[in-house]
Order: sequence, then structure tokens, then C-alpha cells
Amino acid sequence: MKKSIIYFLFALLFTVSLATFTSCREEKTAGEKIEDGIEKVGDDIEEGVEEIGDEIDDATDDN
Repeated sequence: MKKSIIYFLFALLFTVSLATFTSCREEKTAGEKIEDGIEKVGDDIEEGVEEIGDEIDDATDDN
């Protein structure tokens, strides 16, 4: 009886750990990874342009 409980707990622990490792990863194709990278770069460029525009506005307001 005691061995069967230990085997059951071991199997349950193994199943949960295996499910955790396989379900956490988001599988993307190479094209999706490239698209995500391009979108991130585009967003960063937009943020930079907005910051520069704000700096220009602040500089012209001071004069």
C-alpha cells in the first residue's frame, strides 16, 4: 500500500513537471519571430521619434 502511494505521487509529480515544461513555451515559426522583431523595432522607433518631438517642443517653448 505504501509503495503504491509513493509510485502514484512520483507519477503525478513527473506528469505535472512534464506538462509545465512543455506548455510554457510558445512555439513560433521563424517568420513569426521576424515579424515580432520588426514590430518591436518599429515601436521603439516611434517612441524615439515622440521623445525627440517632445524635446524639440520643450526647447522651443523655453525661448
